[in-house]
Amino acid sequence: MAKIGIIGIGNMGYAILKGLLAVYSKEEIIFTDVNLDRCKEITKDLGVAHTETNMQLSGQAKYIVLAVKPQYFNPVLADIRHSVTEKNVIISIAPGITTTQLKEKLGDEKRVVRAMPNTPALLGEGMTGVCYEEKAFDEEEKKSIEDIFGSLGRMRIVEERLMNAVVCVSGSSPAYVYMFIEALADSAVKYGLPRDAAYEMAAQAVLGSAKMVLETGEHPGALKDKVCSPGGTTIAAVSALEESGFRSAVIKAADACYKKCTEI
Repeated sequence: MAKIGIIGIGNMGYAILKGLLAVYSKEEIIFTDVNLDRCKEITKDLGVAHTETNMQLSGQAKYIVLAVKPQYFNPVLADIRHSVTEKNVIISIAPGITTTQLKEKLGDEKRVVRAMPNTPALLGEGMTGVCYEEKAFDEEEKKSIEDIFGSLGRMRIVEERLMNAVVCVSGSSPAYVYMFIEALADSAVKYGLPRDAAYEMAAQAVLGSAKMVLETGEHPGALKDKVCSPGGTTIAAVSALEESGFRSAVIKAADACYKKCTEI
């Protein structure tokens, strides 16, 4: 019997699978997807077994990750409702779908974890917000939940009422960062830098800056100030960003993301 099963092997499901393989053996993982040809390809490439149906998977794993889009949740939950038991741990990564809603579909006795990972999990550099009812799980299960998401990068326990905010700041935000890297690289290409060099430099600048925030513990504003010499090039650029509403644009993007979460 596998320890972890993944239903849905799209971009996020695949990222989770790859992240898990950095810590767990292939024999401890199983997966399935509506696209059986893709399942066969992944099994051939990674050596991880797959099942042909959701019901088969739910009978072969204790921890079941629901990595399907919200619009496909109802048929998947209907598939597994009678094959999962209170011994299973159901992990949902769908934005906007609450624990209460999941239990309404699966049964009140079922145990549910909500999580919001992001695609850098593919490289073990993901960030996952997690919430669950602690009293429903024993210490070994809590450790396993931490291990599962720890294998994807960093994780943080949050209250369920804050999960939509997690989507804004972590789940969806890699897309915003990629847009920033692309725009920053374009600015360098404009002045003659080769595109491959521009992407490498922009991406490394983002990676290094992020590590500075995480590893020094300093406020991002303080780190910014250290780069901005009086009358220098950086403060001129920062001033232009402020004039163009850079911060406001980011916050408005998060507002739109949050609103969409509440509408799902």
